[in-house]
Amino acid sequence: MLLLVDAGNTRIKWALMQPARLGHAELGHWSGYGSVRNEDICQMADAIKGEDISRVLISNVAGAEMRAALERMALRALGMKPVPLTWFASQAELAGVRNGYRDPAQLGCDRFAALIGARALFPGVPLLVATCGTATTVDALDADGRFRGGMILPGLGLMASSLARNTAQLPQVPQYNVGAQPFADNTHDAIASGCIAAQAGAIGRALAAHAALLEEDAGRLQCILSGGAAGAISPHLPVVARQVDNLVLIGLQAVLTLTQSPC
Repeated sequence: MLLLVDAGNTRIKWALMQPARLGHAELGHWSGYGSVRNEDICQMADAIKGEDISRVLISNVAGAEMRAALERMALRALGMKPVPLTWFASQAELAGVRNGYRDPAQLGCDRFAALIGARALFPGVPLLVATCGTATTVDALDADGRFRGGMILPGLGLMASSLARNTAQLPQVPQYNVGAQPFADNTHDAIASGCIAAQAGAIGRALAAHAALLEEDAGRLQCILSGGAAGAISPHLPVVARQVDNLVLIGLQAVLTLTQSPC
């Protein structure tokens, strides 16, 4: 069994695949799948315990402590079985994506995996890939697979939390009313509306900039949204976007499928 892991800032997601299905299974379709909050990593160990895992590929952007926790989790789940953990890292070129960062290794491995996943799903099309999680990242990919660069901004939840934390009278907004009017008549909806407008505005600006760079009509670009806040942001974009869950895991699956190698 192959184990793919996406360790983000808030949650850990994983997928299981039969090695024999590699290259035959539809992208995003796995034998098993799970997701837990980072602090509940022991639940992941219990969930995969007993699986005959022969290969593990991990994207980790949660730092050294999470790396150590994942190593402990693997020991707990796999016991004494010697299964090496491969840590996915960004590089200059892989699986059809050419990394345009000045220092390719500096690009977050989750963003690189998401770009690979997006291109595998939509080959030969200029893409804007927005991952709307703890942070929101917006990355531009041309039709030839060249990553043109991107932007990073606080995610929807972080925007609202920063208002509650750093102002005297604004409340923490627990949910986002995606149907709220742009000009709200109460404070909760005003915060939700402002945060959503900032997210949608950034993605819309990126779409226009990417189209201008490619000298294309913005309508020809495919906008892809992923992440926990994608559903809240999508209705407010200037174009129809495709929502794709687990884009990082899909990218890891595509790496193994297209390269037959974990790195």
